[in-house]
Amino acid sequence: MEDMSPSPYVIRGSVSLPEAELVWRFMRSSGPGGQHVNTSDTRVELRFDLAATEALPEVWKERALERLAGAGRLVGGGVLVVRAGEHRSQWRNREAAGVRMAALLAEATAPPPRPRRKKKVPRGVHERRLRQKKQRGDIKRGRSGRDWS
Repeated sequence: MEDMSPSPYVIRGSVSLPEAELVWRFMRSSGPGGQHVNTSDTRVELRFDLAATEALPEVWKERALERLAGAGRLVGGGVLVVRAGEHRSQWRNREAAGVRMAALLAEATAPPPRPRRKKKVPRGVHERRLRQKKQRGDIKRGRSGRDWS
C-alpha cells in the first residue's frame, strides 16, 4: 500500500516546505457530497509561520514577508494561511492546499525583475516618424480646398 502522507512541497530548487512546521486544521466543507458532507471534515486549512521558520534563506524570508504582508495574505504576525475545500476528499484538499502554499511562497520569494535600462531611440526611427508626420500633414492640407478654382 502506498504512503498517504503528502509529498514534500518544493518551493524552488532544493528548498521545500518543512512538514514539521505545517499546521493542518480540518473542518466541515460546503458544496457537493450529499449526506457525507455533514459528517466528515474534508475542508483543509494549512498554516505556515513564515516569520519564525528557519527553512527559508533569510533573503527569501524577508522578501516573502514584505510581499505577502503587502498583499494582505499574512495573519497574526507573519503566519501564512491557505484554505482548500473544493474536493470531496480530505486527502485531495490537503494536496491542493500544500501545492497552493508552495506556489504562493515561490512567487513571493522570487527575485525582483531586472530594472529596465533606457536605450537611445535610433536616429532612423526618429527621422521616419517625422517624415510620416509631414506626409500626413500634407495630405490633410490638400483636403482643405483653399486652392481650388
